[in-house]
Amino acid sequence: MSEPARDRLRSDQQATARRLAALEREHSGIVEAAGQSNADDEHDPEGATIAFEREHLIALIGQAREHLAEIEAASRRLDDGSYGSCSRCGQPIGAPRLAARPTAATCIGCAVARR
Repeated sequence: MSEPARDRLRSDQQATARRLAALEREHSGIVEAAGQSNADDEHDPEGATIAFEREHLIALIGQAREHLAEIEAASRRLDDGSYGSCSRCGQPIGAPRLAARPTAATCIGCAVARR
């Protein structure tokens, strides 16, 4: 299970890093364009839309960074041999759950109970 899981995590990490870089470029573009404009968000008809887009990108950037942290934690679990075991109850995390969500740290039972 170790190598296929490591490959999935590596692939997910690369895709997430690319997505994060694209989101950060897009955010920088919006900030730069706003800085070059004399428009006032409060009085500009486009201001609310631009502000929403900027905040939406900030949220997506945060989610991508969080996902990278989850990938790093899963990689550490692979290294220390705890990958595939629930961090709450110690039971095995089902293969279908790990296939769908390679960063999962809990079994489905604990994940549902946590909500």
